[in-house]
Amino acid sequence: MRRLTTLFAGLLMLGLAACAGQIKSDVARFHKLPPPQGETVAIVPADPAKRGSLEFATYANMIGAELGKLGYKPAAEGATADLEVVVDYSVSEGTEKLDTRPGTASISPYYYNWRSRAFYPYYGPYDPFWGPGLWNEPEVYSYTVYTRKLSMKILKGDASKEMLFEGRVDSIGRDNRLPEVMPYLVQALFTDFPGQSGVTKRVKIDLPQ
Repeated sequence: MRRLTTLFAGLLMLGLAACAGQIKSDVARFHKLPPPQGETVAIVPADPAKRGSLEFATYANMIGAELGKLGYKPAAEGATADLEVVVDYSVSEGTEKLDTRPGTASISPYYYNWRSRAFYPYYGPYDPFWGPGLWNEPEVYSYTVYTRKLSMKILKGDASKEMLFEGRVDSIGRDNRLPEVMPYLVQALFTDFPGQSGVTKRVKIDLPQ
């Protein structure tokens, strides 16, 4: 019985870790982008008000690093780039959501409290086989979610400004701190880049423990 209890507790904790340890993003891409051949790129904000922004420069460096892995090169300062990369990003106002969960999960001689996410000793009625009842009263709770967005367009750098690539990332989660989330949005955008044109793909990225 002790081994069964330990096994059940371990599986429960692994399940919780799996649920909480991912960022999921929907990535849509449209393109007629030829394979890279060392073209130079200039990364600019879609919103002119973000020119000179240190936040934009941080995100542009992340995107530039991914483009560099693909074979693109940064344009020299003052030179006309072969390709212009236009980037935009935002986070929405919070939206309240309602959900339910078991109030406690009882695993003799312990129970699991979902609010504090910890096991505690159980002193209630005891069943000879299972100990206390596994699931107690369900609990209704609310939480806030935000939509984090990243978009990127690649145009020819000449006067034609021909569009070669359009991509966007939409990710819903509880964290509205864009600097912490942006590395995962960029990673999602460049997963299997440039991707299948005209298809939205769900990308799941595991978070560090």
